[in-house]
Amino acid sequence: MDFKEHIRAIRDFPKPGILFYDISTLLAHPRAWRATVEALAASVRPHRPDLLVGIESRGFLVAAPLAFELGSGFAMVRKMGKLPGPTVRHSYELEYGTDTLEIQEDAIRPGQRIVVVDDLLATGGTMQAAIQLVRGRGGTVAAAACIIELAFLGGRSRLDVPVAAMVSYDA
Repeated sequence: MDFKEHIRAIRDFPKPGILFYDISTLLAHPRAWRATVEALAASVRPHRPDLLVGIESRGFLVAAPLAFELGSGFAMVRKMGKLPGPTVRHSYELEYGTDTLEIQEDAIRPGQRIVVVDDLLATGGTMQAAIQLVRGRGGTVAAAACIIELAFLGGRSRLDVPVAAMVSYDA
């Protein structure tokens, strides 16, 4: 299946000059969504994850059904202040400042095999921060996975784990 046929590009969102790749049209198409989850599962399964860690917020939409398909657990990485209970934080640099991600303190057991999941890989900053957060909790990051990779932004090169992407855009 050509997943690109089910992903809509929206110009100037969320601000002028940005081309936003919208997966809501993919999610709305039952056959395409099922094929996406199955293709991701085939790519991720060889890494034998105990747990999938989804990055807020569209990463949750990808990681949760993927975890179900694989028989793995699922944990959330969110922006600071969004998770209940004790959390662990990791701050990282953005182009114009910093951001902070959190995971619940007890979400990862040391030695668990983890695959970090998001809907889109762009510059790799958020994915790398999530990987560092997982490692800080003792998890072994086996791979990263996403639906869309913006290859022209070079995010894959910032990551030191295998990356599975269902769709790649070169410009």
